[in-house]
Amino acid sequence: MSNTSIWYLAVAGQKDGPYSTADLLKMYENGEVNENSLVYAKGMSAWVPVKNIPELFSLLKFTEENMPQLPASEYMAAQRSHEIDFKIYGNEMQIVEIVLDPQESVIAEAGAMMYMEDAIQMDTIFGDGSQQNQGGLMGKLFSAGKRILTGESLFMTIFSNAAHAGRKKVAFAAPYPGKIIPMDLKKFGNTMICQKDAFLCAAKGVSVGIEFNRKIGVGLFGGEGFIMQKLEGDGLAFVHAGGTIIKKELHPGETIRIDTGCLVALTRSVRYDIQFVKGIKSAIFGGEGLFFATLTGPGTVWLQSIPFSRLAARIVSGSYGKRKEEGSILGGLGNLLDGD
Repeated sequence: MSNTSIWYLAVAGQKDGPYSTADLLKMYENGEVNENSLVYAKGMSAWVPVKNIPELFSLLKFTEENMPQLPASEYMAAQRSHEIDFKIYGNEMQIVEIVLDPQESVIAEAGAMMYMEDAIQMDTIFGDGSQQNQGGLMGKLFSAGKRILTGESLFMTIFSNAAHAGRKKVAFAAPYPGKIIPMDLKKFGNTMICQKDAFLCAAKGVSVGIEFNRKIGVGLFGGEGFIMQKLEGDGLAFVHAGGTIIKKELHPGETIRIDTGCLVALTRSVRYDIQFVKGIKSAIFGGEGLFFATLTGPGTVWLQSIPFSRLAARIVSGSYGKRKEEGSILGGLGNLLDGD
């Protein structure tokens, strides 16, 4: 059969048509035809489902199985992650709304989902889903095991648009006040290094792994420990951090010193090290700790104004809401008058 065949559809027990292949393709895109729809054409002995006609099904339902094998030189340049659209809402407590075309998927941390439209299917998977079709059981276990080392859940959730036609939305909420940062990994060498709890969600195909800090000083005093998250792929990923976020481009050899807890993410080309605060008075009484993180370009870094651990510690210690004069006689009297 050719693409110019004349087709008839079985609709509610009645013959409907004739239609060209182009007509069926348009009806498939509108959701009027699916893989189980019964069709007939001249030369056939019976009405059969669309999925049983290879020439027709390959046109209506394009899958990776129908795609010819790419030469090795071109395969690395091919898009592996799903291409998703998004919109970020809010200021202090943001959400990211992901728009999925049919058969597109997004992965997210367990419990991050805020809402999803009908036809969005949710499934729990080991690891990040990027190795679900590779390496069998051991590949899945290794992918999931890497996440345990970063302090994350053994499982992730995948959200897919199962509709035959029409775009559907799913949204994910930030876990605490701050900003959601969209990152197109293609623009950053397909790799991004992040703090352990920064990852929120990403297009399916993005790998969420680990990055070891090989320097003892960085591991012990860097604020992030020996293990950080590594996002790899060619799709969109979304990370979250506390307070205000600033993005800085570092030129080759350019160095900035930051508080060890304020680092959110950096590209792989940035050199990350730890520097001791000079001067005993500054180290003890400066209030900034004993160490700085030093970042040396070239590359891009993202910084947060307040790490969640610092925010939580100040809330627990009661630092917020107290008088500036606390510790003085007036401060004690003021607290007494306030009923504290």
